[in-house]
Amino acid sequence: MDFQLTAEQAQFRDSVLGFSRKHLADGARERAHSPEYPWDVARLMAKQGLLGITIPEADGGQGGTLMDAVIAIETVASVCPRSADVVQAGNFGPIRVLAEYGSAQQKSKFLKHLLGGEAVISVGMTEPDAGSAVTDLKTSATPDGDSWLINGSKIFTTHSAYAEVILTYVRFGPGVGGIGSVLVETKAQGVRRGKPSKFMSGEEWTELHFDNVRVPAGMVVLREGGFKKQMAGFNVERIGNASRSLALGRYAFERARAWALERKQFGRLLAEFQGLQWKFADMKIQLDAAQLLLYRAAANADRGLPSAEETAIAKAHCNRTGFDVANEALQVMGAMGYSQEELVEYCARRCRGWMIAGGSIEILKNRIAEGVFGRSFSQRAEK
Repeated sequence: MDFQLTAEQAQFRDSVLGFSRKHLADGARERAHSPEYPWDVARLMAKQGLLGITIPEADGGQGGTLMDAVIAIETVASVCPRSADVVQAGNFGPIRVLAEYGSAQQKSKFLKHLLGGEAVISVGMTEPDAGSAVTDLKTSATPDGDSWLINGSKIFTTHSAYAEVILTYVRFGPGVGGIGSVLVETKAQGVRRGKPSKFMSGEEWTELHFDNVRVPAGMVVLREGGFKKQMAGFNVERIGNASRSLALGRYAFERARAWALERKQFGRLLAEFQGLQWKFADMKIQLDAAQLLLYRAAANADRGLPSAEETAIAKAHCNRTGFDVANEALQVMGAMGYSQEELVEYCARRCRGWMIAGGSIEILKNRIAEGVFGRSFSQRAEK
């Protein structure tokens, strides 16, 4: 068992680091505090081959591994935390589901723009009455000739303010077996965006309303019975989520470490106080343990789609670690860490959101417990 990167992986990491230092270091703080998507970064990454890392070459991607994409997120985030979002959007989540399950027509229509850094695809899952209980979703797909009429709404959708296309979870029929997905273009007639709102992270989102949106049959990704496949693909999204949590926690750790080696109080460097030494030791233990769990899930996923259990364990631990470490780093840096002059407070805010997005820690623990006991536990009230 080898816990080191391969020579090829190390070379890739160094290449991404060089790119990031050259193109992303300047303006990192400004990007973090802007609600706008960094399209300039997306186009640069497209030219560098950092979008579509995990997508087959036949579909316009790089044909790399999930581990390669994780390494890219970690490396980019070490220089510019906000730009790691672009790696996520171009490699994980809905773009990976499209590449995995989409038809040749769907890939031809959308992937070129997405991989060129000219557009973003979003996943429409959460609804006003369906959050963690996503199978309660009500957005419907009704047959109408050779098309489907989509009616319903989605909330808390990342990239919803500017996405070109939404991988929309819809109900073709009753029950879990009736859930599938369609591609809805946001410029289509009947699609309406609500008033923009902001998350704690500063990211903007809008409600998405679908009022008799006509979707051609060719834009159906998965029909009835496709829910399990969709969730298997969504595990890739969770790997990206976990990667960013860990990467931003590590960014905050490194900033606080540098601060502790420079800042003096009572005539001594902060690093010389045992209380802070123990803080850093605890943070280092958390980060290293989380990275091992993340790498296990990502490396094993390269033999197929990620294991639900391994992904749940990695995401739950990386989410918690990212936030805890960023929060401790902020405390070490005091007022400067709390100030927007540094990105440590930004890292804490972003990591806090990932403990909810993509499957809350509580839901993930339910999934882990099912693996422990070898049985499922319904969270629904008895009828």
